[in-house]
Amino acid sequence: MADITIDTNKCDDCGDCTDVCPMEVLILKDGKLTVNEPEECSYCETCVDICPNECITIE
Repeated sequence: MADITIDTNKCDDCGDCTDVCPMEVLILKDGKLTVNEPEECSYCETCVDICPNECITIE
């Protein structure tokens, strides 16, 4: 299972990562970025690449 970390101090909940996540692991819930079913993560790191604030890490 992927360990997806979101630095909430850097994240402005823009939703760019949720738009590109092919597995729909990252979602906006009540206006906040949330990790949904991390076991579904394909480790593509598209969310990491697109994040303008560099607040997402995947291990």
